[in-house]
Amino acid sequence: MPIRWPTSLLLTLLAVELLDEIVFSAREAAWPLIRAELDLSYLQIGLLLTLPGLLSNLIEPPIALLGDVWRRKALILGGGVVFVAALGLLAASPGFLALLAAFILLYPANAAFVNLSQASLMDSAPARHVQNMARWTAAGWVGTVLGPLVVAAAVMLGLGWRSVFLGFAAVALVVVLFVGRARLHTPNRAEEQPGERRPRMQVALDALRALGRPSVFRWLVLLQLSDLMLDKLNSFVALYVVDVAGGSEAQGALSLSLWAGAGLVGQLALIPILERVRPLAYLRVSAFAALVLFPLFLIAPDLSVKLGVLGLLGLLTAGWYAVLQGALYSALPGRSGTALALGSVADIVGSQVPLALGAAASFWGLGVAMWVLLAAPIGLLVGLARERSAKASGAG
Repeated sequence: MPIRWPTSLLLTLLAVELLDEIVFSAREAAWPLIRAELDLSYLQIGLLLTLPGLLSNLIEPPIALLGDVWRRKALILGGGVVFVAALGLLAASPGFLALLAAFILLYPANAAFVNLSQASLMDSAPARHVQNMARWTAAGWVGTVLGPLVVAAAVMLGLGWRSVFLGFAAVALVVVLFVGRARLHTPNRAEEQPGERRPRMQVALDALRALGRPSVFRWLVLLQLSDLMLDKLNSFVALYVVDVAGGSEAQGALSLSLWAGAGLVGQLALIPILERVRPLAYLRVSAFAALVLFPLFLIAPDLSVKLGVLGLLGLLTAGWYAVLQGALYSALPGRSGTALALGSVADIVGSQVPLALGAAASFWGLGVAMWVLLAAPIGLLVGLARERSAKASGAG
């Protein structure tokens, strides 16, 4: 019997995001272990974080657009099966090339399995994009907290990083089975009458036109900038704690849990806050605070001070993605797949950042390379100031 909406379907979709963030946050926490066992360089790590994303960004837009006009559930389930297979390959990887192949499979599988699940959640309540994105992101933050803890526990128990990802593959298979029982909805297909379905080429042309709209383009740019202080920081913080701050591998994993735990508190607090405070006002205040705190994190001489500041950063930046992605969905009403497709196109640029950081760290050291991430709060403050000016001009 199909799972009923709303409670069961909501929990199923949030479980997809929870699993996704557990997997990727565990990977970031496990980098010191993976690097040591497979003898990887910073440049190779940068390639592992960049090349799969770049290739995936070429595949993701068609997948997302198909999610608006074709069998979205089939795309989600197919992505889930490949997601499981990629985790199995990751766990068995004997070296750099096999690891690279696992990530090349994992990234587009994630786009179909996770991103289209997010689109389905957005389509369930078009008037509450930001609020539902806050719930989605809260589930992700729970996963971000749990992933490093799983890695730290595996280290303490002597299980190793391979057993962690093998276990994730088994859990992912269970989640895919639950999604298979769920009833998903694609609004554009449901609303069309027989014979009125938009040609798929027309959907692509409409997406290109949307990219040219200033309101859509602005949110895409701000999403990429904000990600410097979110996923990009998350990718390198464990290595930073171990290689620059002098912490142990377990401390590197636990530092991610501290950052993510603070972010979880911030994200959970954001859900009621967004019912009372304008989302863009929250973004401006938190971006200014991050502009002050991130340099303090980098220059603090003591590891405990660094970790304290890192926790504050996680608390303050937790809602950036939810607010910005929700604004993008609202700028494209009824076209959640198109919003995902345009985000994937923008990610082609953003996916180059880990490679650039890895190269910079190889030449000048990771401590110097991390200063690049300060572009996130600076860019948000500039972009949001222009958004305010644009609204003032329109009102005038």
